[in-house]
Amino acid sequence: MTTETAIPHWTTCADLPQTHGEPLGYGRLRVTPADFQVEEQLGFTPDGEGDHLLLWVRKTGANTEWVARRLASVAGTPVSTVGYAGLKDRHAITTQWFSLPRPRGDQPNWSMLMSDGIEVLEAHPHRRKLRRGALVGNRFRILVRDLNLSATALDARLAVIRTQGVPNYFGEQRFGHADGNLIRAQALFSGTAGRVPRHQRSLWLSAARSQIFNAVLAERVRRAHWDQPQSGDCLQLDGSHSHFLATDIDATLIERCAQMDLHPTGPLWGMGELPTQTATRSLEEQVAADFPGWPEGLAAHGLAQERRALRVPVSGLVCQMVDDGLALTFNLPAGAYATAVLRELIRWETGCMTD
Repeated sequence: MTTETAIPHWTTCADLPQTHGEPLGYGRLRVTPADFQVEEQLGFTPDGEGDHLLLWVRKTGANTEWVARRLASVAGTPVSTVGYAGLKDRHAITTQWFSLPRPRGDQPNWSMLMSDGIEVLEAHPHRRKLRRGALVGNRFRILVRDLNLSATALDARLAVIRTQGVPNYFGEQRFGHADGNLIRAQALFSGTAGRVPRHQRSLWLSAARSQIFNAVLAERVRRAHWDQPQSGDCLQLDGSHSHFLATDIDATLIERCAQMDLHPTGPLWGMGELPTQTATRSLEEQVAADFPGWPEGLAAHGLAQERRALRVPVSGLVCQMVDDGLALTFNLPAGAYATAVLRELIRWETGCMTD
């Protein structure tokens, strides 16, 4: 497919609009891997029997796919047989589950991986290979260094976030260094990318549809109804991926959204028509028109129309001023980004590059 299209101009993550007010201060993030810690929450326990092993792994300064390759090497199994539920940050200490075929006889000597920053903390028999997306959320522990802000203003902002959540923006990791994944997606859609490995193509396509989603969400933030149901919205039940069309917005729907039982959704573009109607569909089509060739390109590559909640609830949010800065802990559902929370509090520079 080759199309002559203008190169779209997109808003970088740093410039997306906040909804709870201007950032309260400026600090440094990810100065060391220990400053950004993530713990995966599966939502189920190992079976205790079966032909696979579930490994509870702590990794430092390593990306998930590289860890999968190292586990496969030590176990003597193809990397294709290694499963994991989600990709985790490289510049962090993250604890997550992996699966691999259960070895015959003794377990491999996992301790040889410690020099790579990989610790196998637990190993349990399990019946199935771990699949992508098979987690309910993540627990974050983050230290923001060299931060100067008002404790009173911070407490007020935290109270709003606890009750109203934050815009569910995709984070900068999705788009690559200097938005490189978006640049390559444009080349893919214009037919100038050449032959591309499937994995790379998938990353670029995901980045493109994520950018359209962010642009729709940003427009709804500007219009101050990102968290309120509109006529023609598709509403998603909290904790579920299912959604329904809301043509008549009554007091019950408004109240359920206020209580964060329901969330408005935005488009993850693909084949077929948008499921939204009236003004909501018009807004989504208007925003997508700013990315000429992208909706058609996503459909041509076989992606299906999907929906993502515009809002993400933040549970267990605790902040404490410590000697080194501000320590935060909070829980997010699967697919949500910690930076979506941080950007409603502060601005930052990173002590190391992000993925």
